[in-house]
Amino acid sequence: MPDPLTFEGRLQRARFRAWHRGTREADYMFGGFFDRYHPEWDEAALAWFEALLEEDDVDVMAWALKTQPVPPAFLGERMEAMQRLDYVAI
Repeated sequence: MPDPLTFEGRLQRARFRAWHRGTREADYMFGGFFDRYHPEWDEAALAWFEALLEEDDVDVMAWALKTQPVPPAFLGERMEAMQRLDYVAI
């Protein structure tokens, strides 16, 4: 059985998954958010983002754009930061 990933290994995996969503729009949203905020993340913040990566891109983008209500599990300061969209540099 392989050893569990370290925190750094999980960050690397999250970065890859954030920047390889399948559409350019989702890549910018997830990847830009990761690049902007991951240096300040602790275990709980990384777990939140890993859970977010499991959601459908269309849903997460709707939450970030405030066109759909955010599920309670994702409410809070991290989602508020995602909704500002100030991390998307195009």
